[in-house]
Amino acid sequence: MRGGRRRFNELAGTNLDWLGGISDGIFAVGMTLLVLGLALPTVSAHGTEGELWQALLGLGPNVLVYTMSFMTLGIFWVGQGTQLNQLARSNRNYAWLQLLFLFAVTLVPFSTALLAHFPTFRVALVEYWLNIVLLGMTLLAGLQYGLRAGLFKQPEMTDVAPLMRGRILIAQSLYAIATATCIVLPTWVSITLIFLVQLNYVIAPRIPILHRF
Repeated sequence: MRGGRRRFNELAGTNLDWLGGISDGIFAVGMTLLVLGLALPTVSAHGTEGELWQALLGLGPNVLVYTMSFMTLGIFWVGQGTQLNQLARSNRNYAWLQLLFLFAVTLVPFSTALLAHFPTFRVALVEYWLNIVLLGMTLLAGLQYGLRAGLFKQPEMTDVAPLMRGRILIAQSLYAIATATCIVLPTWVSITLIFLVQLNYVIAPRIPILHRF
């Protein structure tokens, strides 16, 4: 600082309410856009109820992927909210890390549509998994930076930080293992495993080791 003046970058990204507001807005839009991938079944005007039922059953894969992605966004919304709730202050660098995380959030509707349309393609599955990796790693980057910069409340974060870090790393490991099964098994096995991992973090059963995080 020259002449005692403050720089703009020292003021940017310091509003905690702004961080929470933009995050909630982007998550809300992302969750809403997911449902657009559920197209109405195509049945002729003179079709029967049986044909409509069969068409609805054909949407099963899309509904599964939609539900999985909704849980994905819900899990990361809760995770980010928990992290933001521990903030004592923010700065420009932390704000941009959160924006990078939200960038990953905006990609989820595309990843969902790709996997829903090509559920048997490994490329679509890997792209979906990479989106989850980006979500997890950017959330972890925000946590690590916030700890180094002293942005979180103390001494609360002494106990909370290892739990946050462990939850992200264990979840990412489970997603990676689930995705890797597509190397030798059909992609539906991987999709089902990812779905079960998501369900575990939504229901939070007391599974040994996992329930600690």
